[in-house]
Amino acid sequence: MTAGQAVRVLAGLVLALALSACDMPVPDAPAPSAPRPPAQGDDGPSARSKALVAHYARIERDLKGRGLLRVDGGGPDTPFTDTDLMRNFERIVFFDEYAPGAGFRSSSGRAGGLRKWTSPVRIGMEFGASVPEEQRAADRATLDDYAERLADAARHPISMVRRGANFHVLVMGEDDHADGLARVRRIAPDIDAATLGVFRDMPRSIHCLVVAFSDRGNPYSYDRAIAWVRAEHPPLMRESCFHEELAQGLGLANDSPRARPSIFNDDDEFAWLTTHDEMLLRLLYHPDLSPGMTPDEARPILRRLLDEWQAGPV
Repeated sequence: MTAGQAVRVLAGLVLALALSACDMPVPDAPAPSAPRPPAQGDDGPSARSKALVAHYARIERDLKGRGLLRVDGGGPDTPFTDTDLMRNFERIVFFDEYAPGAGFRSSSGRAGGLRKWTSPVRIGMEFGASVPEEQRAADRATLDDYAERLADAARHPISMVRRGANFHVLVMGEDDHADGLARVRRIAPDIDAATLGVFRDMPRSIHCLVVAFSDRGNPYSYDRAIAWVRAEHPPLMRESCFHEELAQGLGLANDSPRARPSIFNDDDEFAWLTTHDEMLLRLLYHPDLSPGMTPDEARPILRRLLDEWQAGPV
């Protein structure tokens, strides 16, 4: 899966952007001027929404047919070492794929500071009007289970809530686009035009995304996030989006072609968070690693933590 960036936006905020797109031969270019269809009416989903349903169903069938979108977390065929974890942690946590405030333009490749949440993460789920109740129930159950898994892995307070959320997961169909954008503006009234444009102009090849905003008092400490997942995805691809975007919104924002077994890789081998990824989260949220740390500052701490894990229970 494709991961993202950390950029500085208005009002002194730091924002991390992570985008997910399967590795298809010809990605669609953004079409900012293309009008969106009106909201779903009594006649059901629009033709554009139906076309997306068919398109993403074909993608899922193709990926599964090639043995991708695994949900086993890795196994004997995907061994990794402490050296692999160190290298992958550094690449996924400290580096960004997209340039600050520039939409989909590649970044300069320079390392940044470590970013994570220091306050409890309260996940709230919202659905567009076009999303059927059966799908809503299935997605809520997925996130209920996944939030517990993330909390266990990170050893940080992460929970699902009905109100008072600070990590907003929006499941929106194409026919809900205008309502979804209005909701983004209400959640983040200080969002800059470039970042809002990423939500507004998502090409078909971008399956889901997340943005995480920093605390004004600490530019490397997140206090708000918005994930957007397309409702037209078939079940496994929606689950894959939930797994990747929530983990990226916690601070594992980049990807690496060398990370395996991992969802932070653009090869789509894994749909669900892996054992390797859980270890990255546990490292990231260890209290000895502080927001704003550089790779040089974090490296000896990571080495010590991994040595301690080898000596006893994690």
